Amino acid sequence: MDSALLRHYESVRQRSLRLAEPLSAEDCCAQSMPDASPVKWHLAHTTWFFETFVLEPHESGFAPFDPSFRYLFNSYYNGIGARHPRPQRGLLTRPPLAQVLAWRGQVDERIAALAATAGDALRDLLTLGLHHEQQHQELMLTDVKHLLAQHPAAPAYLGRGLPAAPPSAPLGWQRFEGGLVEVGYEGIGFCFDNELPRHRAWVEPFELATRLVTNAEYARFVEQGGYRDPALWLSDGWDRVAAGELAHPLYWQRDGNGGWREFTLHGLAPLDPHRPVTHLSLYEADAYARWCGARLPTEAEWELAAQGQAVEEGSLHPDSAPRFGLSQLFGACWQWTSSSYAPYPGYRPQDGALGEYNGKFMVNQYVLRGSSCATPAGHARASYRNFFPAGARWQFTGIRLAR
Repeated sequence: MDSALLRHYESVRQRSLRLAEPLSAEDCCAQSMPDASPVKWHLAHTTWFFETFVLEPHESGFAPFDPSFRYLFNSYYNGIGARHPRPQRGLLTRPPLAQVLAWRGQVDERIAALAATAGDALRDLLTLGLHHEQQHQELMLTDVKHLLAQHPAAPAYLGRGLPAAPPSAPLGWQRFEGGLVEVGYEGIGFCFDNELPRHRAWVEPFELATRLVTNAEYARFVEQGGYRDPALWLSDGWDRVAAGELAHPLYWQRDGNGGWREFTLHGLAPLDPHRPVTHLSLYEADAYARWCGARLPTEAEWELAAQGQAVEEGSLHPDSAPRFGLSQLFGACWQWTSSSYAPYPGYRPQDGALGEYNGKFMVNQYVLRGSSCATPAGHARASYRNFFPAGARWQFTGIRLAR
C-alpha cells in the first residue's frame, strides 16, 4: 500500500472519532427512528466492513475480534449472513462504546500491517471502504441531529451558535442547450459502480435555477397554503399531508410570535431567511416547484450543469448563496431530481457480497445530486448518485428548480 493511501486511511478513520467526541456514551447508543442508526453502530459497522471485506480475505491467520460482531454490525449484506434487525440497533447496549473503540484500534493496526504486501485488489477494497466510511460520517451527523431534535431541551451538537448568513443573491436562471450529452463517471480514481458506465443521454434545452430555494421563499409557500392545495401534490405526498405527517420542513417549529425557528446542529435558532431550505421530502420539493410554475431537474440535466464546476465544502449547516451565477451545486444541500434511481445502460454490479452495495436498491428510490453541508471533503463529484425514498427528510435535502 502506498504511503498516501495509508495516510488517507488514518485521516478518514480519525475523523469518525472526532465526529463522536461531542457526544456522550449514552448519545452514541440511542436510535431515534428505524431509518437512523446510533453513532456507536456507525463506528462499529464501518470497522466491520474493513474486518470482513479486507482483513478476512487478505490477512494470514485471520481471526475476528469478536465473532458475534459479524451478526451485530452487518447492515444489509445478505451474502455475508444473518444480521441484527435495523430498527433494533438502539437496543444494542452491549458491546459498550469502549469495546467498539478498542475494536477500531485493533483493526486499524492490522490494516497498517498489510501495507507492505498490498496489491491492486487490496488498494481498491481499502479505497471503497474509505468512501463507505465517509458516507457513514454524513449519516452520523444527520442521525445525531434527528436524535437531539427529539430532546425537549433541543441540545446542540456544536457548542457555538449559528451566525446570521449574508443575503442570498437573487434567484436567476441559466440556460443550457442540451442535446446528446455524456453522463456518468469519467476520470481517474474512485467512483461507485452506480456511476458507470458513462453513456449518452438526450437532454432537451432547459434552464436551471442559479441557486437553491431559500427559507424565506419556502416560508411563503407554507404561509400561502401550499400544504393545503391538493392540486400541487403527488398522490402519495398528499396522503401524507392529509394524515398530518407533512405541514412544514422537518426541523421547523413556530416561535410563538408568528415566525419560525429551526433546529440545527448548533441548536435551536431563529429561521434564517437567506439560508437554503432543507430537510424536505421529494413530495415537498415537487409541490413547491409546481407552485412556482417550475419543476425539478432530471439527473442528466443536473450533471450537465455541474460538469466542470468546483466542488465546494460545507460547514454543517447550509450557507446562503451571496454571489451571482450558478452556485450551491455542492456543499449546501443534496438536491432532489425527478429521476428514479435505476441502472445506467450496461450497468453491472460487482461480484460477490459487495455487489449488494448499490444495485439491489435500484427500486422505489429517487436520485439526489450534489452534496450537502455534512458531506466530507473529497467525497463529492458531479457524477455522484445519491438516492433515498421519496418520503425521506432527515438528510440535508433541498430544492433546485428547473424549467
